[in-house]
Amino acid sequence: MRQNPPGHIRLTSHSAGGKPHRFPIHWGAATARARGPLIGSVTARTHRNVIGAHGGAYSIYRALAVSSGALDPAARADLKDTGPLIEIGPYESWTNATRIVSLDPWGHRVTEDFKAEIDDGIDIRPTIAITKAHLTLPEVREAVEVGRLVEDGHIVRAGGEVGVTKAAIDPVWYLPGVAARFGVTEGVLRRTLFEQTGGMYPELVTRRDLHVFLPPIGGTTLYIFGDPTAIRDPARRLTCRVHDECNGSDVFGSDICTCRPYLTHGVEECIREAQTGGAGLIVYNRKEGRALGEVTKFLVYNARKRQPGGDQASTYFARTECVAGVQDARFQQLMPDTLQWLGVTRIDRLVSMSNLKYDALIGAGIEIGERVPIPPELVPQDAQVEIEAKKAAGYFTPEPPAETLEGLVGRDLKDY
Repeated sequence: MRQNPPGHIRLTSHSAGGKPHRFPIHWGAATARARGPLIGSVTARTHRNVIGAHGGAYSIYRALAVSSGALDPAARADLKDTGPLIEIGPYESWTNATRIVSLDPWGHRVTEDFKAEIDDGIDIRPTIAITKAHLTLPEVREAVEVGRLVEDGHIVRAGGEVGVTKAAIDPVWYLPGVAARFGVTEGVLRRTLFEQTGGMYPELVTRRDLHVFLPPIGGTTLYIFGDPTAIRDPARRLTCRVHDECNGSDVFGSDICTCRPYLTHGVEECIREAQTGGAGLIVYNRKEGRALGEVTKFLVYNARKRQPGGDQASTYFARTECVAGVQDARFQQLMPDTLQWLGVTRIDRLVSMSNLKYDALIGAGIEIGERVPIPPELVPQDAQVEIEAKKAAGYFTPEPPAETLEGLVGRDLKDY
């Protein structure tokens, strides 16, 4: 196995003396070729035109594979037959430099749009992949058994299996556009990213000629129920849930929050919409623990349970802020980009109570019809603290929030 080349290290922290880049990027251009390829691979450093590396946080595991000799550092992906299983776009939103700033709208089409360059040896990689799958969820089987859903042989197959189209999206940040979303200058954003990542990416402050960043954060997965073309068809309805990752509840069923119950309720509503001729969409964002991380989340759990008076709805957000310094770091300003990529202009039924998500979608020009709260019977007893605190803080609810949060306390530590 080929090892890392010996000798000096070639830094990428300075440009090539003012020479024009071979592959300039014109974000928001009318076509992929006019925009230019995004090259974050390290096999040919002179071709790189972005900050960071493909795969985000997973680039670290690639480095481990290379350092251990398990992976040839010059290895390139064979992209034959890896293209998307359905066509998505292009849409008008793809050619607007302000409407999509946190993903590459052309990222699933690189083998088509840049075939000549790839055949010529340029290491251009997809940042979006689109495939199909079957989902098997006990909640869906239960819904079939009690008659809330039916096995139609198309959307819901025998045994409660659900056919979906799914897409994985790696984050790609156009820094001027991201800065504008947060109301700061690009310079302030770049310096803050550099400082708060411990100087991991010096190009953020030294390479002002590079405006695209591949951040080391989790991406997004989309699950489309029914005909994908219905998503942007104004004659057909769309039900959508935008869900932020919660490993404890989503995967393992932890009952301290409403995450899995609300997610599976969203799946059921998406299936129901697809079975009536519309489409359903789950947008699953990797933002564990309100984008504060799972360690921070567990520390907050401990602080909530140990405080005088126990786990109280009245101090729900305050305990998070005491530990993390902020109540929530998900900042939904970038979230609508995924729906812009799909060409969505209206969501008929938004399965979410979050005022932050609603405001971000409306601010992006996406019309919302009905807002669908979680049914009360799906809220676990220990999650009453969370749901009532959120209602009091401004989350959507068809019923007035509790007049007072005093006395609403969750499970005691001795009961675990």
